[in-house]
Amino acid sequence: MLNFNRPSGRSRRRAAFTLAAGLLGCSALTSPVFAQDSSSSTQSDSDVAKEIVVTGSLGALPTADVGSVFGFDKTIVETPRSASTISSEQMERFGITDIYDLVAQAPGTFTNSFFGVGGALDIRGTPGEVYFRGMRRLDNPGNYPTPIAAAERIDIVRGPASPIYGPAKTGGYMNFVPKSARVAGGSYLSEPEGEITYTGGSWSKNNLKAEIRGPGKLGTQEFGYSLYAEIEDSGSYYRNMSTRNDVLQAAFDTDLAPNLRLEFGGMYQNYKGQQNGGWNRVTQDLVDNGTYITGNAQDIDGAYGNGDGQISASEIYNAYGSLAVYGGYACGNSNSPYPTAFTDACLKQYYSYLALENTGTTKLSRRDVLTGKDDRLDNKSTTLYADLVYTGDGPFSIKNQMFYDSYENINENTYGFSQWHDSYVFENKVVASLKFENTVGKFEFQLSPSIRYTHFKHADDYTYEYFNRVDLSVGYTSASDRLLATECPFSDEAGYTAKDCGYTNDVAGSYTDTSFAGLADLDFAFGLDLTLGARYDHIKANSHYLTQYMLDETQPDVTSAKDSKGAWSWTASANYKLPYGLIPYVTLSRQSTIIAGQGAEVYAEDLADGTWITATKMKEAGVKGSWLDDRLYAALSVYQQERTDYNRQSITVNQAVKTKGLEAEMRWSVDEHLLVTGAYTRTKVYNLTALNSGSLFSFFGAGDLVNVSDPSLYFGGQLEGSVLVDSKSLSRRAGIPTNLYSLTATYAFDMGLALAASAVKVDSTYSSQSQVVKLPGYTKVDLSASYTTGPWLFRGVIKNATNKKYFRANFTEIFGATIVLPELPRSYQASITYKF
Repeated sequence: MLNFNRPSGRSRRRAAFTLAAGLLGCSALTSPVFAQDSSSSTQSDSDVAKEIVVTGSLGALPTADVGSVFGFDKTIVETPRSASTISSEQMERFGITDIYDLVAQAPGTFTNSFFGVGGALDIRGTPGEVYFRGMRRLDNPGNYPTPIAAAERIDIVRGPASPIYGPAKTGGYMNFVPKSARVAGGSYLSEPEGEITYTGGSWSKNNLKAEIRGPGKLGTQEFGYSLYAEIEDSGSYYRNMSTRNDVLQAAFDTDLAPNLRLEFGGMYQNYKGQQNGGWNRVTQDLVDNGTYITGNAQDIDGAYGNGDGQISASEIYNAYGSLAVYGGYACGNSNSPYPTAFTDACLKQYYSYLALENTGTTKLSRRDVLTGKDDRLDNKSTTLYADLVYTGDGPFSIKNQMFYDSYENINENTYGFSQWHDSYVFENKVVASLKFENTVGKFEFQLSPSIRYTHFKHADDYTYEYFNRVDLSVGYTSASDRLLATECPFSDEAGYTAKDCGYTNDVAGSYTDTSFAGLADLDFAFGLDLTLGARYDHIKANSHYLTQYMLDETQPDVTSAKDSKGAWSWTASANYKLPYGLIPYVTLSRQSTIIAGQGAEVYAEDLADGTWITATKMKEAGVKGSWLDDRLYAALSVYQQERTDYNRQSITVNQAVKTKGLEAEMRWSVDEHLLVTGAYTRTKVYNLTALNSGSLFSFFGAGDLVNVSDPSLYFGGQLEGSVLVDSKSLSRRAGIPTNLYSLTATYAFDMGLALAASAVKVDSTYSSQSQVVKLPGYTKVDLSASYTTGPWLFRGVIKNATNKKYFRANFTEIFGATIVLPELPRSYQASITYKF
């Protein structure tokens, strides 16, 4: 089992600052000694893609080659898929600090809250994935916030990944491109350069970033390096929340021979924060007017327990068996699994122990959320890579990529949920390329064998999870603070029992994917470009429950299982270069996916049933174009994608859905001063599993219980069951707006001043699958201004400048009717950067 002891804040911060300072200081001292002329170590133009630089564009225009879509070095204009790139210059100018800010910069993206943690974007209405230099990381829906400030650019690809990248989810992915050791053209820098930035702001925000890159030399071996460090120790608008986040990143690049180079490096992140469940006891009146139902849950710890200030699982079990009631079976209603079964009379007669005491109403602050004083979300992640690249003088090249990603995670929430993961993945991929050009056109072929091994350990504790027992206007008490499995030793000490310390699930195992992929890009001289690809994966998996650490009532029917399956993926795309810069395209694809959970786990019963691998098919058509000497770019796409079967889904991270939508994007660098972008997204997502079965399991909220006049009759526990999904409209995935509009603009004056603004307009949307509480639409505006003089840069940012009150749905399929996240009011940030 993991060691979850937490170091003191003071020692942790001192160690982090020392490490970062030592890393950057050492590099700054030694790099000038190693500096050399950039001409001594450059790659030929055939080895490194040429980039068109448009002054004032902030790198926002799709003029650079990207390999994150199909694996070929083609610009986004030439690539027959819906995709966008956000550069580090864009992120800096607009004050982008987390993945939620990216919504203004790219269509097709809008993220429901995964308990307040920005791990991955929702793309095309479903949880996306995160890639690192084109290699897929472990799933991160809300394990830790992805550190986007360490990126040179972020590519957002909408729809399933290319076969070259392996099994992937439906919606799309965000490809993280770290800061490089080389500059455009492939050369090393002639001398070191770097910068240091401090950012402060609302709610005690404190963030220090430093980076340096340049040339170096060990003996006769020349190399380039890029080092980055970030340290944050910030407070929060929400009570009982804070952020401590350390990020270290390094990249090295060296030529081992004239046609052979080695690229290696990695990233380490140590994050300490909390999840944010938002508001509980949700009603439409709470969302619209802030009116909150108050009242205390009935005492269990004092009346039935040991009086230690927490309610344990065994105390709940011994007193009532459970505080959760599935269906109104005791109420004598034939529709017992559904919320209509519950009435006031039934609750008073059979479930009086769920009623609150001393009830009333109050106006609730957005600062008061479900986070408790002892809640924590701690995550340590390590990402390493090493690429060996051979580019011969002829048409052949070959690349071997090694990749490692891991996390150790623990998550504790006072209302009754805890979880931990200890998982890692290792992948080795070979990509052999052949490219040539003649009078017929340009042609490139890729063959790629690979092997990917994932090892997982995962446990969660949610059998006794009760959001509504805590009165947020008061805070947690002994009646609402639950003893968690992660807080409790597996022993009889202090009166704890196996019931107190048992997990709902405790599972370990691994899966190995051996695969072979092939891609071809046939770019004919007369304007037609065909991209074709296929992949076969053979995946072997094993999984077993550690039943000795699990609750009696959650013991699985299948304790261990093994299975192996083969899976095909393919893609076929075509685009055509028309006059006047227009490029219409069409893409058809089928992409396999492994149904893994939040900690990369695969469950034994899914292996036994053979339902752990599925696939998504997609149809997409669009048109793109670039005009005015590549200063103006526009794209329009329509698509439909759906799961090929819906027998199994991971409700947290990999739902079985059908999505239809439209995405439009425009980017215009008017001149060297003004950049304008705009986007429109129309999305409709349908849960196929729910539609096929006619219902979906859910926690019931006050809006669901139409025959209960007083929600305080059951807020001391949780009523749950099935919500009806007997029409296509009811199968719509909640929290994702149908229409979303965004507009950004920035103007840089010659004297060093630059202004920027972004606005996102979002439709109203329901908070839950049952569609009983509607979250209002809103327009969020962010503003920033910066001034550069010599090596100094000063920046100020106002987020939510109009102080708009808005909400984000939270885990809509199960909890959306019971909890909702009130988003942040107006806030301020100020940064000082010194560049050298």
